[in-house]
Amino acid sequence: MRPSMTATEISEALEPFLGPDFQLSAGQLSSVQTYLELLLKWNSKINLTAIREPREIITRHFGESFFAARHLPIQFEQTAMDIGAGAGFPGLPLKIWNHELSLSLIESNHRKATFLREAVRALNFSKVDVVISRAEDVRAQADLVTVRAVENFERILPVARRLTKTSGRIVLLIGAAQIGAVEAILSDVKWEPGLPIPGSDTRILLVGVV
Repeated sequence: MRPSMTATEISEALEPFLGPDFQLSAGQLSSVQTYLELLLKWNSKINLTAIREPREIITRHFGESFFAARHLPIQFEQTAMDIGAGAGFPGLPLKIWNHELSLSLIESNHRKATFLREAVRALNFSKVDVVISRAEDVRAQADLVTVRAVENFERILPVARRLTKTSGRIVLLIGAAQIGAVEAILSDVKWEPGLPIPGSDTRILLVGVV
């Protein structure tokens, strides 16, 4: 069966998010293809994303996630935690970006967690944990803590702060209108200027150092 998008088509769709100085390897593009096909297959059963069209999934989900990866100082020894991982964004693209990253995907919905485990298996990833839990109940900490498209966003911010190691980073993929709430709730965090996400009039990447 022909894949929904070729590696070349994926690479071209991701170009605005990676810029001229970054390019995914053939292996990384193959991982994106595998992940995309699995997501399309499962999405018809458990509604992982409202977006159905493959190219839009690449630009909206993968593109935004790789844009974050490109702007983060991800080191080999670092740990990352994705709160409310859902369909795996941005956590799994961060792992595709840096295969050595130790990643915890926090997801309380059992069906979504089952998908995440299948994705980890299909991508042949090591050092990835799928944790079926509310983020409030997690006790571990990580160097990078990501939040994207979670319910009760303002309530989860202090939780993200607690789960971030000292000198670690909180990584938010949010609407620009939410910046004020973030800065008010987490006033002790040093926030870098928000970076507009390509292709969106409202979405930004906001990174804070704890």
